[in-house]
Amino acid sequence: MLGAMETFPEDWTRAVVIVAHPDDIEYGCAAAVARWTAQGKDVRYVLATSGEAGIAGLPPAQSGPLREEEERRSAAVVGVDVVEFLGFPDGRLEEGLDLRRSLAAAIRRHQPELVVTMNFGGTWGPGYVNSADHRALGQSVLDATSDAANEWIFPELDEQPPWTGVRWVGVNTMTPTHAVDVTHTVEKAVASLAEHARYLEALSDDSVDEQARAQVEMVTGPKTGFDSPRAVGFELYYFA
Repeated sequence: MLGAMETFPEDWTRAVVIVAHPDDIEYGCAAAVARWTAQGKDVRYVLATSGEAGIAGLPPAQSGPLREEEERRSAAVVGVDVVEFLGFPDGRLEEGLDLRRSLAAAIRRHQPELVVTMNFGGTWGPGYVNSADHRALGQSVLDATSDAANEWIFPELDEQPPWTGVRWVGVNTMTPTHAVDVTHTVEKAVASLAEHARYLEALSDDSVDEQARAQVEMVTGPKTGFDSPRAVGFELYYFA
């Protein structure tokens, strides 16, 4: 991206990070989460699936609980103690009313000022297709943020009053408009991703620590137009 990149807003108290799978946050924005919790902010995680289809050779009934536990440990490393799983099937997320309703309910429950989600574009860059779950989840998060504020779209959520307090959705994307300085929280992010040990062991013969460090250092590299050696980038959407 050309020109100066803006600093991500931090005049908020509570955020909810909504993603498709365990490890999605750690592969992307955990260093930013670690910065925010160190500032005393309340950050919570909501995951649409338990990632139960994510480990080759390990049946979903075994993989799901294991990956949930890895995610809880990973969250704790960066100061997050609320981790919620919505129970949608891994690999089969569908953009539609069921997902929007569940996400809108979660936003109403947690009442954030900031919602964070992940890249839902078609690719991770030339030649690298983004997964169907990521594409469905991200667009649904944007829609559900509006749904959560509207009393008439899902009237069956009558036990959870509408939440109009979301000011931004930050998408941890390939084309950021804003960035967060994470110079001092890279190590926390590495340790957080390394908690997904069983998952990472199935991906590569490289050690868990090597994989975690390589990924975090890649995603926290310098951002064009932002004066920091380590940063996490977001595309920012305004809701208030």
